[in-house]
Amino acid sequence: MFWESFRMTGLAVAQSFLLGAIGYFLFKKNILGTQGLNALSRLVIEVTLPALIFCQLIKDFRFGLYPQWWIFPLISFAITAIGLGLGKAFSGFIKGQQPKLQFLGLVTFQNSGYLPLALIAALLPKEKVGTMFIYLFLFLLGFNLAMFSLGGHIISYQKNKKFELASLFSPPVISTIASLLIIALGINRFVPFAVLKPLGMVGDCTLPLAMFVLGGSLAEIRIIRLDKKAILLMSLVKLIILPALGLLLIIKFRVPELIGLLIVMELAMPPATLLSVITRHYNKEDLLISQGILLGHIISIATIPLFLSLYFMLVMIQ
Repeated sequence: MFWESFRMTGLAVAQSFLLGAIGYFLFKKNILGTQGLNALSRLVIEVTLPALIFCQLIKDFRFGLYPQWWIFPLISFAITAIGLGLGKAFSGFIKGQQPKLQFLGLVTFQNSGYLPLALIAALLPKEKVGTMFIYLFLFLLGFNLAMFSLGGHIISYQKNKKFELASLFSPPVISTIASLLIIALGINRFVPFAVLKPLGMVGDCTLPLAMFVLGGSLAEIRIIRLDKKAILLMSLVKLIILPALGLLLIIKFRVPELIGLLIVMELAMPPATLLSVITRHYNKEDLLISQGILLGHIISIATIPLFLSLYFMLVMIQ
């Protein structure tokens, strides 16, 4: 049973990373340069992903069908808090203030959108994909709020840095809030099919484009000096301890299977590639971020199938 689950999840991970590999080689072959990668990233974040979120929620989400919709942002806050707590607990083994904070960022924030989108599409039957996408988009509402506030604060490590409220409201967050508001007011009934269809076509581009961005971002990383101790510790905490802890809690509290899958999947994800963007935005020296992101993604090729296989075997999603 375990090896069958491992084969299934390993294949799904391989399919996702194959898309990323295309972006990797596009960048390496200079077909997709840094400017092109930035433009593609903006296209995903500002256009295709918001379109996907809007169409998915307008078509499939109803407050009556998902009365506990609000728990998903709370789950994202809880996962962030657990990662932050474990990161702080283990950061004592890291020397230097800047490496400690970057280690903390790597452990706290995961690749919460791009990889889970690809894995959901590859792993689940069609009748469950729509529901799981809604769970993910609601989860990302909380995650993005934490990422662009707490994440920026950790990486910038400036005590007197002025907080920017606008930084919380990225296009995916705005799309989610606007969609929920439209549904709450009942306006979704008046959104014409002629609008939803082209928006849906734009949204369908999100998955391959997002993985191209991920692969290109990894190809852009340059590792000058490898901090073996910090990366090994980060991998242990981020890719082993966190998903193992989540798996134990899910089994103990008998969390519903799709919600449990979302939790394990998010906890098993490698560090967020956005951490590299935030580091560059604040003009901070990249001491651990790039190597943590790159090696974390490489190691996760083995650890993601491991924990998803254990989840499928123990919870037995049919």
